[in-house]
Amino acid sequence: MSTALDGRPAKAAGRPVAVAPWAAGLGLAVVALAGLCLGTPFVAPQDLLSASPDSIAYVVVWELRVPRVLIGLAGGAAIGTAGLLLQESLRNPLAVPEMIGVSTGAALAVSVCVVWALPVPLSLYPLAGLLGAACGGLVTLAAARTGRTAGGVLLIGAAVSTGIQALLLAVMATADRLQYDMLFRYLVGSLSGLMWEQASRTLPWFAAAIPLVVLCVPALGLLRLGDDAAASLGSRVNRARLGVLAVSALLIGVVTGPCGPIAWVGFLAPVVARRLRPHAGIRVWLPWSAALGALVTLTADVAARLAFAPVETPLGAWTALAGVLTGALLLRRRAPA
Repeated sequence: MSTALDGRPAKAAGRPVAVAPWAAGLGLAVVALAGLCLGTPFVAPQDLLSASPDSIAYVVVWELRVPRVLIGLAGGAAIGTAGLLLQESLRNPLAVPEMIGVSTGAALAVSVCVVWALPVPLSLYPLAGLLGAACGGLVTLAAARTGRTAGGVLLIGAAVSTGIQALLLAVMATADRLQYDMLFRYLVGSLSGLMWEQASRTLPWFAAAIPLVVLCVPALGLLRLGDDAAASLGSRVNRARLGVLAVSALLIGVVTGPCGPIAWVGFLAPVVARRLRPHAGIRVWLPWSAALGALVTLTADVAARLAFAPVETPLGAWTALAGVLTGALLLRRRAPA
């Protein structure tokens, strides 16, 4: 069962698209292999494991591309999962990760470190982004305690995010050209320059978040029934919703810290997951959203590296393009009410 824009249950639009689960796994494998092999230098698939440790191909693949692909897989899956958690807990497909202040909080923290020349080593910028993301999420969660309805929480999150973005623009206005160029790639989202140091700091957080996501499933099953119905079944609606929002903030913050805000993946993955399995429930949509989020992120990263090589374009530009085109296509195929 999908949800309408006003949060009410709606019938699935159009004809369901039958896609086997193995197809998603195959797509991920193909895109991950492309991420490891394609580029300069090109490394043939059969040479990935046989490259000499002192060769350039070995260094490029195992020190640069492998951690980048791993972070792209885990980060895309986390954003897709967070998007589904937000949309289901607030019963609104427009409830995207950018609406709860986490992405903008991370961007603000890194921007302050760069523009104000704080004594923070470059290697700790991802950690600064993670802390900023956590602060942005905490502000939203604290303000959301006053929200009585799902729509009220979403509006509060949008207001907090807008306020943080205003602070970000104020900080960016004081940056010189060199600082602005340094921040540009981060603020639009990028996997460029991520190595094992960043992977070792972020991947354990993804693993720790998995049981928390599983614990959200029963609460989401009740929240999808509506606040009144969930309360009548014994659910503490506000506490359950805040718990889901906290898990979403953790997932988004871990990604945004090293990669910057990657837009549209949190909207695109859950929407397509519901389209592929319109009559399923949260237990089916969760793995599909995670897989689709990882697939979209990795595909966009490969396009960002290769489309205008040797110049690397921002990852966020490609995810935004995919999100806009897919959203327009789904709206065109929506059946009349």
